[in-house]
Amino acid sequence: MAYTLTNLQDDIKGYTEVGDNVFTSSVLNKFIQNAENRIYRSVDADLERFYATSNLIVGNRYVTIPADLRNIRYVQLTDSSGNQVFLNQRDPSFMAEYYKTPNTQSSDIPKYYGNWDEDFWVVAPTPNATYSITLAYNKEPTSLTDATISGTGTYLSNKYQDLLLYASLVNAYGYLKGPTDTIQLYQGQYKEALETYAVEQEGRRRRNEYNDGVIRLPLKSESPSSY
Repeated sequence: MAYTLTNLQDDIKGYTEVGDNVFTSSVLNKFIQNAENRIYRSVDADLERFYATSNLIVGNRYVTIPADLRNIRYVQLTDSSGNQVFLNQRDPSFMAEYYKTPNTQSSDIPKYYGNWDEDFWVVAPTPNATYSITLAYNKEPTSLTDATISGTGTYLSNKYQDLLLYASLVNAYGYLKGPTDTIQLYQGQYKEALETYAVEQEGRRRRNEYNDGVIRLPLKSESPSSY
């Protein structure tokens, strides 16, 4: 069954046998949000992948970080001839040595990018034209607790219900200071569900049967001489 917010809240209360007087909607929503964040930080999943296109500003080497960005995967630039090239990631210290005069008129087509701070990433050299750039990054997915999708569900709640439920139950029993063996039980179920989720997201969904071949498990075959 795909989870809506109400369904998941009801299951958390049912598994823990705790009612609305303790598990209010605001408390349950915090369990769910923390569970989602834990999952998103653990696995590089397809639902987090996003692409944003904008233009560099002439003479400005700083680019504003999107509000929902978790981490940059790559940066692609379109040069004046229409060719798409990838920028190489470097530390800001490398770019400071490579391009010692970032605030002068000696601008050029950027070759490198790097993280600057929580608000900006930076390119070098300083751009000499309004090059189009495509930023591929992992974004902050919309939470199931968001009112705009709470009734229809998310990618995670619709396809990986067990993972979201177990992660939420770990938070719920921790909040209740429940029995250690119960917390360990759901922690183990969460880890098992997370491993299979990671195998699918980072393994099978990154493979191609034509190029990589069908996944095969080794079979133990006894030697005829053993019979």
